[in-house]
Amino acid sequence: MIWTMQAEPTSKVIASAVQRGSTIYVYNEKGTIIANLNGGSGSKDGLVGYTNRTVSIRRGSTIYVYNPNGSIISTINAGS
Repeated sequence: MIWTMQAEPTSKVIASAVQRGSTIYVYNEKGTIIANLNGGSGSKDGLVGYTNRTVSIRRGSTIYVYNPNGSIISTINAGS
């Protein structure tokens, strides 16, 4: 009998997030873009911050929190 081990999926890690115009580019530790996110167009809209696991973007009165895959994992009411 031959046993094989399945490789665990590599998890994406956010190394940086940069806003250019209304687009937010999320990079991994190799400098590869792993997500492009809409930063909004309002005067208060845009990149709020990031960690190695999340990117937070304000659009209107809501802050959207994204995972490294670019999926929304949470929303927060930011007020006006």
